[in-house]
Amino acid sequence: MAAGAPNPVGTRETGTDRVEFDPDASWRLHPQVAVRPEPFGALLYHFGTRKLSFLKNRTIVGVVQSLGEHPSARAACRAAGIDDADQKPYLHALGVLAASRMLVPKEDRP
Repeated sequence: MAAGAPNPVGTRETGTDRVEFDPDASWRLHPQVAVRPEPFGALLYHFGTRKLSFLKNRTIVGVVQSLGEHPSARAACRAAGIDDADQKPYLHALGVLAASRMLVPKEDRP
């Protein structure tokens, strides 16, 4: 991520389970993830892994909540009003969420 670019997510990870994030693929919230809105953005809690993530602004919250409605992560960003040139920190954040299994490919059925 470029210096000074916003980092819209913070995640505490305890494992090394990594998922390859493809921003052109379809993603959704894992069914065991709860989203709790907060003034700063939102908290995500995964009941299966007991991981907690912080979404640091409302834009990324909207993207995460709408992922399942779009054909790709990039399309969800565009729908949230994020221009292609400004998507890098958001796609990075989505990749972090996918790596922590907060997000799963749409075709996965855990």
